[in-house]
Amino acid sequence: MITYIGTPQLETDRLLLEKFELGDAQKVFDHWISDERVTDNRVSAAHTAVSQTVERVADIVSQYEKEDFCYWAVKVKDSGELIGEIDLYDFDEATGNCKVSYSLGYRWWNQGYGTEALRAVIDFGFRHMNLHKIAAAHNTDNPASGRIMSKAGMMQEGIVRDMIRNSKGQYKDCAIYGILEGEYFSRGDEFYVGTKVY
Repeated sequence: MITYIGTPQLETDRLLLEKFELGDAQKVFDHWISDERVTDNRVSAAHTAVSQTVERVADIVSQYEKEDFCYWAVKVKDSGELIGEIDLYDFDEATGNCKVSYSLGYRWWNQGYGTEALRAVIDFGFRHMNLHKIAAAHNTDNPASGRIMSKAGMMQEGIVRDMIRNSKGQYKDCAIYGILEGEYFSRGDEFYVGTKVY
């Protein structure tokens, strides 16, 4: 049985994961959602006007009252800089399984932030939500995302051909990754980032 507790603040060594606020829209637009280097790895197209981002952030904020809504803004703890987003979604009550997705602004790629955020959310899901499995997928032409998943303890389970169609009409094969609760805890502190939950 999944235990839903909404979107609490999570803290790691370098990051704060917390709820979005309406005033974050400009930074979301500037830092990743208008950047095709980032959005080429997402299903939805890059935003071309900040009004699109305002609408999207408002939709996210409006859902925080739901206990089964887990959607974090990723911020660098020292500077408060908003650098990305990460969420748990598609919860299946019958299995206790769900999915995770994330996006990080290009300026913050290859600095370990994606791995740190993903490890924090995986830890939260298993320790506090009683999840059985967390799955993720990445376009096969974006292997860097697969490295993040591997470093967070996830295992590649296969490749689904033409799994998504991006905003440019291109079909993309996706590599599927997953991690089981039992696997996570059997590895001791190997992937634990000392996540604090508030």
